[in-house]
Amino acid sequence: MLLREVIEALRVRPGGRYIDGTVGLGGHAAAILEASAPDGRLLGIDADPEALAVARERLARFGARVRLVQGNFRDVAEIAAREGFRPVAGVLLDLGVSSYQLGPLGRGFAFSVDQPLDMRMDPSLPISARDIVNSYSEEELADLIYRYGEERRSRAIARAIVRARPVTTTGQLARIVEQAVGRAGSRIHPATRTFQALRIVVNRELDSLAAAVRAAHDLLEAPGGRLVVISYHSLEDRIVKDFIRQASRDCICPPALPSCVCGHRATLREVTRHPIRPSPAEVATNPRARSARMRVAERL
Repeated sequence: MLLREVIEALRVRPGGRYIDGTVGLGGHAAAILEASAPDGRLLGIDADPEALAVARERLARFGARVRLVQGNFRDVAEIAAREGFRPVAGVLLDLGVSSYQLGPLGRGFAFSVDQPLDMRMDPSLPISARDIVNSYSEEELADLIYRYGEERRSRAIARAIVRARPVTTTGQLARIVEQAVGRAGSRIHPATRTFQALRIVVNRELDSLAAAVRAAHDLLEAPGGRLVVISYHSLEDRIVKDFIRQASRDCICPPALPSCVCGHRATLREVTRHPIRPSPAEVATNPRARSARMRVAERL
């Protein structure tokens, strides 16, 4: 996703140290290692041990230049310290679900095939999507789907889910949502936003993202270091945009104050005022790219 744009945004160079905080299957990581040859290094982090195993095989040709660690990207600063991986020239966070997770052997992230309703990127997490849809009250489900899926028909969907319990598979849940709200000519499946909401809550994605961008900012110690974040829906993009814009200002006092009392000084430069979007050619070959938005910031 946005492969050429990521390499350009990170300004990858030989000898640089880079962190891919959501390494997935290793596509971006491989491109970064190639562009930083012969001596650039990369620390790759991912919560999904199965995706990490695929990345480890894919990146084996780079030898000691790459280090892969299972963990949540919110802990990127602690992982980097433990691995002795500082200073850092660039940090990439690609927030999308990998093609592996959406495939037939996945853990319930997609409804194109019927799978157990799980959605945990890290299998050790305590709560699955199945737990949520079968134990939350109708009101709690409706609020969750509305808030994290931005789904206007959340109450009708929650009511249908409660009536159909127990719900155990992705296919069953997708059918429940479709029967509750219909398709109405939409180009996306009516269950898409419900699945998004459940995935976000199961994996605590928004809290983790807020922590991760702060930690990534702190890892970029030298001027010129780059933070690159690819998000896929408005809630994620808003967190990234707000953080970058606040860190790019010299004063964050309320506008009503006559003079600055906060003492805040800008630590980032907003490289992309508006997010970079995939080209029409990329969207044509990979329809999942259509919702991607990339923001870039530079350490001052």
